[in-house]
Amino acid sequence: MSNKVLDALFSTNAVRVAPADTPFWYTSGTLGPFYINTHFLIKDEATANEFLKKIEDYSAADKIAMPKNLFNDFMTVYNSSESFKMITDLITEKLADYEFDYISGGERRDFFFSMLPAFFAKKPHLTIFKDGSSVYSTDGFETTVPSSEVDLKGKKALHIADLITEASSYVRAWIPAIQELGSTIDNTIAVIDRHQNGEANLKELGVSMFTFAGIDKNLFDEALSSGAINQAQYDLTMKFLASPSDYMADFLKAHPTFIKDQIALGGKAKQRAELAIEKGFASV
Repeated sequence: MSNKVLDALFSTNAVRVAPADTPFWYTSGTLGPFYINTHFLIKDEATANEFLKKIEDYSAADKIAMPKNLFNDFMTVYNSSESFKMITDLITEKLADYEFDYISGGERRDFFFSMLPAFFAKKPHLTIFKDGSSVYSTDGFETTVPSSEVDLKGKKALHIADLITEASSYVRAWIPAIQELGSTIDNTIAVIDRHQNGEANLKELGVSMFTFAGIDKNLFDEALSSGAINQAQYDLTMKFLASPSDYMADFLKAHPTFIKDQIALGGKAKQRAELAIEKGFASV
């Protein structure tokens, strides 16, 4: 692939396209032909899942110590993972285009892409947790204190995220957390744009967005030309991008026992199938 970011997304399985007859369930109770796990760029799925667990454990044990512990672990992988080094360096280089006082990242997947660029740019890092609390790290993560103990009024944040879908996390959590500290935010960087109105939603809040890749025709054109996906998979992604609802309706029509079979499997498959029925996307 000509774009090294797109290449890494497929080589690490960060973007995974399903075989024609086995689409992915999404948390919304809908079906789609591809799945995105941007944090797999750290190296692979196993390493990504290991770090998600580290974030949970470190946060539960000591929020003040968490950023330094996690930063050290990220640095170890940075020095051994080509894909993680590549995306970290690209983000760090992009920071030169902005004026800001500190970088922010939200729990959990944003941390993969916000911490190391903050270190390399010699900027403080605001670690925002799911409960809305945050801690502020300086001196290359050597010093961390509750953000409430720091005067951040009038300071400008630059938020770095893994991906942007509808920007709901920004609206619900990240932007309010920054504004509650008296800071402002007018720019954000993310690895992937899912092209689901996130950019427009952010614009309404006065925030401009930059991403390195988008889930669009161009991405799958390159994936097809490189052999990362086959023609059947490509056709399905094009159909989905044109109309997600038509894609799901046509798939279920062609596979009349799919919902019943998914319910019989139990677990998450059953939960998603029942959610699809509840929302009117499918019937038994």
